[in-house]
Formats: sequence, structure tokens, C-alpha cells
Amino acid sequence: MNNAIPMTFYVIILVALAFPLGGYIGKIMNGEPVFLSRILKPAEQWIYRLLHVDAGEQMSWKKYALCTVVFSVFCLIGLMGMQMIQQFLPGNPENLPNPSWHLAFNTAASFMTNTNWQAYSGESTLSYFTQMMGLTVQNFVSPAVGIAVLFVLIRGFVQVRKEGLGSFWTDVTRILFYILIPLSVVLTLGQVSQGVVQNFKPYETVSLVEPIVLKDGTTVTKQIVPMGPAASQIAIKQLGTNGGGFFGVNSAHPLENPTPFSNLLEMISLLLIPAALCFTFGRNVKDKRQGFSLFAAMTIVLVVCLGLVAFCEQNGTPQLAQNGAVNLTAVNQAGGNMEGKETRFGIAASSTWAVFTTAASNGSVNSMHDSYTPIGGMIPMLLMQLGEVIFGGTGCGLYGMIGFAILTVFIAGLMVGRTPEYLGKKIEPFEMKMAVLVCLATPVAILIGSGIAALLPEVADSLNNPGAHGLSEVLYAYSSAGGNNGSAFAGFNANTVFLNVSIGLVMIFARFVPMLATLAIAGSMAKKKTVAISAGTLSTCNVMFVFLLIFIVLLVGALSFFPALSLGPIAEFFEMIA
Repeated sequence: MNNAIPMTFYVIILVALAFPLGGYIGKIMNGEPVFLSRILKPAEQWIYRLLHVDAGEQMSWKKYALCTVVFSVFCLIGLMGMQMIQQFLPGNPENLPNPSWHLAFNTAASFMTNTNWQAYSGESTLSYFTQMMGLTVQNFVSPAVGIAVLFVLIRGFVQVRKEGLGSFWTDVTRILFYILIPLSVVLTLGQVSQGVVQNFKPYETVSLVEPIVLKDGTTVTKQIVPMGPAASQIAIKQLGTNGGGFFGVNSAHPLENPTPFSNLLEMISLLLIPAALCFTFGRNVKDKRQGFSLFAAMTIVLVVCLGLVAFCEQNGTPQLAQNGAVNLTAVNQAGGNMEGKETRFGIAASSTWAVFTTAASNGSVNSMHDSYTPIGGMIPMLLMQLGEVIFGGTGCGLYGMIGFAILTVFIAGLMVGRTPEYLGKKIEPFEMKMAVLVCLATPVAILIGSGIAALLPEVADSLNNPGAHGLSEVLYAYSSAGGNNGSAFAGFNANTVFLNVSIGLVMIFARFVPMLATLAIAGSMAKKKTVAISAGTLSTCNVMFVFLLIFIVLLVGALSFFPALSLGPIAEFFEMIA
């Protein structure tokens, strides 16, 4: 009950903010005026003139896809190059050296794909310049690309017998100017007010309150406190479902997430835009019930996962309870499994964050998932393995769920002997093939990547634990990469040549295969005529469809990952209770 109250509070705030934001985003992407238009319109037009962009261009899906890929490749090369010469660039008061080529590739692939997996510790690896001009810039443009692709799909359903699906450059510019930058400014100011650092000072050396005596007898009396422009990166890492921490321990760091209120702001931001896009979808396809049905399916799974993780963490394990000698349910103390969790947040806020961040394809953490109970750690892993469609990343989560919706109506159509339809358009073999790519790209990437890694002896040297939990560490790492999430089981050393390169390739595959398949579906749908609704048309906005959609999402996840999960977290669970 103690956990249910704050979790309910978080969900209520999320819905209250997401609904009006969804309408605002819909207006922006339709080119309708909003309250920021008078201020930002001149800057928007200036960008078009500078880039020689025709704001009204209507690209085919193939040209839109080409622009998406070329832009992303440019971002990959630019960010990798910036890291490789960072010691010669300004904004490096600690004189940090250049990272290795394979770490630079992994980091560039990670931030370009909106994954933000980090095989390094930010304060000891990357300079202020690289963090701000490299990582933070990618934190803006990578979610903008995801949202842009979603709106191409929306236009594909709305348009009839057309090929034009809008301009990639116009879409990305509007998303940046009217959505991501304004929200980030507001959140940055909120975070700075709570004590999150935002400066360019060199690292500071401070005296400890109490000296620490090491095992060898050495007494430590001082500590180095990292500084830097953290708040601006933290804001967009949350809002853009990026997740890359400015500091190594991410939002568990007291200078990245210092207070319960900063924790609330960051946690709500995790799901704010993905949740809002559900309402945007309903508005822009001119049937709000469609958006509500997708939102309902996502929310039901989210709430169930919240309950499971909170229950497991609050009850702990037999080892923590020490056969009843330790009371894990006491009212006047933290109780439960507090290993790896910040005492200032406790189990409720930590569990909620863990579920939100893996549902949202975000990856930021305020606790260490490696220290969760077996089932408590399995749920975040499963959310990533489902393709992160329970809200998911900005744009990509929703178009992933729409891929599952297309799969659902196809299966339902087979059951009743009708040609499947979705939003007034017939679903034919081409759309089904592309929808299968959208749904299965993530499982394929995760299972192949983790399967190869599990066979290599050198990967075992990177593990923090042996046995079933060690397998969970490997599976979680590739699930995070394949789900474009970025979180990790703390303690897994991924900074090796094989892991950096293989995880980087998994991130790229899992980002672009579903994205290009979604654009192909949009192009095909735009050319179709609408089909009149009849008595035999399957409703895609009622309770039956919501639960059928949930069933298909879970079925694909269960069939794909149950064997692997059985050898990892499920096996560990039975080991603990044996």
C-alpha cells in the first residue's frame, strides 16, 4: 500500500500533463499556429533559408528514408570524429584523453540511435565540449527523427491515393524548435533550482566530513567533485527518451538528481512525450478513440509491471530476510531490497523509475538494476525485449506499437475470414511483411547478439557475477541495445573491442530496420483508398481490441525470450527460493 500511493500519484500527473501536450504536438506537426509561433516562426523560416529547404516539399517515403539515413550517418561520423580529437578541442579543463576507436564508435552509434548506452563513465572519459556539443546535440536530433517518422506513418493513414508524406527537414526543425527545446529549457531551469550543476568549472577538491581508512591503512581525507554543464543534458536525456547520464552513475548521482522533487521532474519526463503522442495520434487520424485504445493498452501493461517490480523489491529475498531474522516489511524503516537504491528515493521511486525508463526506451537510472531481485530485474528486461512498445521511445515506441496493431488486426482477420483493415485502410501482404520486420527486428537483434556473446570466453571476463545472474547481465546488455534503451546491469564491463562493436551494430540494426519498415508502410498506405466501415469491420478502439493487442505483444515476447529468461532471471529466482 505504501508503494501504491506514490506510484498512483506519478501516473496521474503523467496523464494530466500528457493529454494537453498531445494536442499541442498535433498542431505543431500539422503546421497550425500555437502560442509559441509568434516568437519562433522567424527563427524557423531563417533555418529553412539557411539550409535551402522547401518547407512545403512533399517527399515520397523512399526520399524521406534516404534523408533519415544520410542525416543519421552524418551524425554518427561527426560524433565519432569529435571524440577522437577531443583532447585537442576546447572545453576540456581536466585534459581528458581521446577514447579508443571502438568506444568512440559505440558511443556515437548509441547516441545517434537514441539508445544512449554508455560503456564509460562520463566524468572520467568525455570533456565538457564533447558532452555538450556532441552528446547533447544528439539527444535533441535523435528523438526528433523518431517523432518525424511517426508522423510520416500518421500521414500515410490519413492521406488517400497520394505519395507525398511531408519534408524530413521541416518535420525535424519543427520538432526541435517547438517541442524539444522549449520543454528542455523549462526542465533545465527546474533542475538547476534543485541543485543540479550547470557550469564550466574545473573539478573541485573538497574535504570529507569523516576521513575514510582503506584496507591498506591509507587515510583518505579529500574527494574530487565533478562539475560541468549537466542540467542541460539531463533535461533532454529525459524528455527525448535518451537516458545518457552526464555522470557515471546517472540519475543516482546527487549532482544529477539531488532531491525528491528533481526525481519527480525527471521521472515524469521519462514518459511525457511518448504518452502525449498517443493522444496526438488519435487527434491527427481524426479518431481520438484510436489514440485512447493504444494508450490504454500501454498503460495496463505499465501498471501491471509497476506492481510486480514494487512487490518483488518490497518483499526482497529469503537471503535478505535471513529466514525471518530481518523484518523487510517494517513501517518505520525502508525495508525490502534496498541494495543498489538511494535512501533518499526508496523502493517506490526506484521501482517506478526502473519500469518507466525501460518502458520508455530511455535508459536513465536512479538505482542499480543489477541489485534488483531476480523477477524485479526481469520485468525491466522484458519491457525492453518487447521492443519497448509500452510507450517506448519518442515516436519509435508508438510506431512500434502500431506495427503490433497491424499484426493484431491481421490475426483477427484470419480468425473471422475477412481482409484485415486498420484506420480505414486494407492491410495487404506488403504491409504485413513490413509489420513483421517492425515487430521482430528487436528480438532478432537481441537473441543473435547475446547468443554470440554468451559463447565467447572473453565476455565472461566482463561479468560481475557467475551463473544465472551472469547470463542475465549479458542478456540485459543486448536487450538494452536491441531495444534502443541504454540502461545496464551495473557492474558489466562492456568497454572491450568485441562488446563495443557488437553492441553498436545491434543498436544500429534495431533502430533502422523498424524505422525503414515503418516508412515503407506509410508510403504504401498513402497510396490506398479508404474502405467504408461495415458491420463486419473489426473495431480497433474497444476493450476487446485493447486486450487482444496486449495478448499479441506479450505472446511475441514470450515466444521469443522465454527460453533465455528461463536460463537467466527465472533460474536465479528458483535458486534463491530453493
